[in-house]
Amino acid sequence: MGNIGFGAFIGFLITVVIGMIYPGVGHIIGAFLGGIVAGLIARGILGGAIAGGIAGICSAIVLVVFAFVGFIFYAPADGGFIGALVSGITGAALSIIVAVVSIVVCVIGGFIGGLISR
Repeated sequence: MGNIGFGAFIGFLITVVIGMIYPGVGHIIGAFLGGIVAGLIARGILGGAIAGGIAGICSAIVLVVFAFVGFIFYAPADGGFIGALVSGITGAALSIIVAVVSIVVCVIGGFIGGLISR
């Protein structure tokens, strides 16, 4: 087995960078690519899935926080305080849905990357 922690860290960085550049769909694509890289570094099916899962969970937390803050900053121009509150809650709910999907995609990517490295 390779280094699961290092694979998870590199997968996390790839996922966050692509997710920040292309919000939404980029988070899911970044999760898949980050998972594959994490699996390649972790070297093994189980290690790749674990590294992909860790990378997916950590990146999902970071991107949910960024999306929540982003929605809060964009909404007051239209709706004031209530607009910011409702928009922040809506943004958090939508980003949590995308985060759950990206975690699953990252684990699948880590499994595939680990399978390739074997």
